[in-house]
Amino acid sequence: MNTRGAIANAVGAAAGVRAQDGAASTRPLDAYVVEDNVIVLESLIAALEELAPVHVVGTAADESVAVEWLRADGAHCDLVIIDIFLRTGSGLGVIAAARRKRPDAALVVLSNYATDEMRARCLASGADRVFDKSRDIDQLVAYCLALSTREPGDTRH
Repeated sequence: MNTRGAIANAVGAAAGVRAQDGAASTRPLDAYVVEDNVIVLESLIAALEELAPVHVVGTAADESVAVEWLRADGAHCDLVIIDIFLRTGSGLGVIAAARRKRPDAALVVLSNYATDEMRARCLASGADRVFDKSRDIDQLVAYCLALSTREPGDTRH
C-alpha cells in the first residue's frame, strides 16, 4: 500500500479511536512537520488536524530550513514529525538539532525506511518514536492523542 492510501485508511480507523477517547481531557498540540513530499505532507496535515488535536505551526522540506526554524526565538512546538530522507540534508540532523533546541518537544520519525537499523539510529539520535509511513499512520494518530492528554510540562514521550 502506498503512503497516501495508508493515510486515508488511518482516517477511517482512527475516527473510531477518537470517538472513544472523548472521556479524556485533551489539549491542542502544536506540531512542526519536516517532509519533502508535498502530497504526503498535505495528506498528513489533513489527517492529523482532523483526527487528533494537532495544529501544524510550520513545515520544512530540508534539514537547514528545519534547523533554522527550531533555533528561532519564539518558535514553539510540542511535537516535531520528521522524515529521514529530505530534499537536502537528513532527518537525523533535524533530530539532533530538535533534541538540543526543543528538549521538551516529542520527536517522531515518520519514514518509508523504518527498518530495524534505521529505527535504532533514530532512537539513538534522540527520537522518541519511529513510525512507518505506509503502515503506522493510525499508531501516529494514537500517539498524538495520547500526548494531547498529558499535562503541560509533562516531558514523558
